[in-house]
Amino acid sequence: MSSERPSVLVVDDSALVRRVIADVIAESGEFRVSGEAADGMDAIRKVHALNPDIVTLDVEMPELDGLQALGYIMSEVPRAVVMLTAIETPEGGDLTIRALELGAVDFVRKPGRDEAIDGARLRERLLSSLREAATVNLSATSVLARPRHARQRASPVTQPAECVVAIAASTGGPRALAELIPALPPELNAAVIVVQHMPAGFTESLARRLDRVATLPVSEVRGGEPILANRIYVARGGRHLTVSSGAGVPCLAVGDEPPVHGVRPCADLLFASVARRYGRKAVGVVLTGMGRDGAEGLRLMRDAGAYSIVQDAASAVVFGMPRAALQRAGGADDVSPLSRIASAIVRGVGTRLPAM
Repeated sequence: MSSERPSVLVVDDSALVRRVIADVIAESGEFRVSGEAADGMDAIRKVHALNPDIVTLDVEMPELDGLQALGYIMSEVPRAVVMLTAIETPEGGDLTIRALELGAVDFVRKPGRDEAIDGARLRERLLSSLREAATVNLSATSVLARPRHARQRASPVTQPAECVVAIAASTGGPRALAELIPALPPELNAAVIVVQHMPAGFTESLARRLDRVATLPVSEVRGGEPILANRIYVARGGRHLTVSSGAGVPCLAVGDEPPVHGVRPCADLLFASVARRYGRKAVGVVLTGMGRDGAEGLRLMRDAGAYSIVQDAASAVVFGMPRAALQRAGGADDVSPLSRIASAIVRGVGTRLPAM
């Protein structure tokens, strides 16, 4: 991006929403509005004509919708894209997650047609997303092809997991998880617990989409579930997630304690609880994301003897969380590109369990 204020193209079929978004951007002093577009075709033309650094793109638009426009932009003229969505139905959540798989950096919940506009809240969320967008590694945001359904599903198991894989992800995480999770084998012999920074209402869609393509069953955590081998658990948006003991059996607990590092769920809390309960029989993974969540937790896991994996800078959309983890934890057992992290997890699990 240029040294001057990053430029933003605002795309929405609502003139009112375009005006509100453009005013927030112009008044921020951090960004400038390069132009506006009312639909996907107009957006594509203006991306070519104006060459904006960032695009805010409405999910639902007539003629050419946000997903179609996003697919073209990321394939032909890649740049940082922040999606705008007012959809709260399960189908709408799926569309938003698909947009993140296609390379969008983040999404911002905008008011629905029958909702009042909360200017302060919208401003805070939008500017936060634009700041993240201004730092992304565009070479790591290539379009992810629609994943195929898993060829082989894991056999149902009911035994408690001897080993746990704890994963932290934020900006760029849904796309990274869409590549990583389907690559895990059906007989991993461990439970996988994922903290993805995401608001309430969207992690259910994330879990459902991952479940369609994974060899292991994937579900959003409701609270109280026993931690079983060969299952993947996704932290619920807006709730913290930790490992606890129910009747002596490790289980998953959700909580409404205040956000940590400004996020809830917080990976540090999960990692710390995994370190206490599983010790060396655990694998910690820190993927792409802004901030430092997961850094202290990975250090605690390493101190407890767990195997540690960090995504490398070249493949991370945002290297903030991986960098912080490497600094705080004093390194990692494995620093790998996203394409090799599944095999690194398998290797890590194998070193934590006794030979069969």
